[in-house]
Amino acid sequence: MENMHTKRKIFNDPVYGFVSVPHGLLLDLVDHPYFQRLRRIRQVGLAHYVYPGALHTRFHHALGALHLMQQAIDVLRHKGTDITEAEAKAVCAAILLHDIGHGPYSHALEHAIVDLHHEQLSLLFMEALNRQFDGQLDLAIQIFTDRYPKQFLHQLVSGQLDMDRMDYLNRDSFFTGVSEGVIGYDRIIKMLAVHDGALVVEEKGIYSIEKFLIARRLMYWQVYLHKTNVSAEQMVVHLLRRARELALAGVQLEASRHLRWFLYRDTSGQAPEQAFLEHFARLDDVDIAAAIKAWRDAGDPVLATLAAGLLDRKLFRLEWRTVPVEADYLAHIRALALQAFGPEAPLGHLVFTGSESNQAYDAAEEKINILFKDGRVLPIDECSDVPLYTQVVTKYFICYPKSLY
Repeated sequence: MENMHTKRKIFNDPVYGFVSVPHGLLLDLVDHPYFQRLRRIRQVGLAHYVYPGALHTRFHHALGALHLMQQAIDVLRHKGTDITEAEAKAVCAAILLHDIGHGPYSHALEHAIVDLHHEQLSLLFMEALNRQFDGQLDLAIQIFTDRYPKQFLHQLVSGQLDMDRMDYLNRDSFFTGVSEGVIGYDRIIKMLAVHDGALVVEEKGIYSIEKFLIARRLMYWQVYLHKTNVSAEQMVVHLLRRARELALAGVQLEASRHLRWFLYRDTSGQAPEQAFLEHFARLDDVDIAAAIKAWRDAGDPVLATLAAGLLDRKLFRLEWRTVPVEADYLAHIRALALQAFGPEAPLGHLVFTGSESNQAYDAAEEKINILFKDGRVLPIDECSDVPLYTQVVTKYFICYPKSLY
């Protein structure tokens, strides 16, 4: 992507081999404390409870996505697509920073004590970095937020065939050992092209796309939505929610300074954005892990039960259903919890229900388009002869301590 004389920093990546980051803006971003924090955040949260090798980090993933973006730019330029040096640097910065706002322990914080989605946080971090780097990220932010005229650049960062998905499917299947998730990422990238300003896949890449969509579906149910993984993540969500309830009731809990800020803060006046970012930028898996260890000995039996279960892998039982959990069954389990934990126990943190949905390919979203040799462009759902799982599959769950029965 850069000329021959550009100095580069080389990272040895177990998935792709050597990954290079050119000196200048991209390496300065990698070296920034905001980005280095990603070394301390696992990519797949609590999946190591199921797949012990799944200990890779979001730092790993961001560098991998950058590597794939560099390859995609080379392929598209080779096919005659006009991508300036400024655009190439900006789209690389956008993919490098796409997860910069991710919190520790997967999405647990977003559901418990932080009111913003990680994509909104990523944008806040990018804007803060842009101020620090004197506007060098202006173009990257335009691409990230889909406000740049060349639509295909945004599609490479965030779309149905983006470099984020391409890397995480590849990387997560590698570290979990779930071979069903392996995708032909290199072939897909070589088949990419731009037609009328949008990203398309050349006709001969259609089978690789079919495999990609099926692999994505299998990885969701086998890894990301594996019942043990969902149980552990729900326990962390309820652990943090319970801690927040206790904090607001004036109970003093042991926690790191930055985690305490989120647990004890008063959101009525909403803290200034800068204070929020400064504290969030110092939060990582270590803060949550230390809190779990400390709260095992908490005076509150529910907080202690959740913490001990996570520490010792005594996870709650999770039962999947194809329909919402029956009211009488839920009442039965809640009655057992009342017997075990007493009439004052906050049952909502001991017996909880919910649902998870997955859709391998959303035909209503921006489509994956196939470019045929005769110039026709068709969405993949109109030219594939295998089921693409366009329907949303929803499963419902109930979760409760195994000790109840």
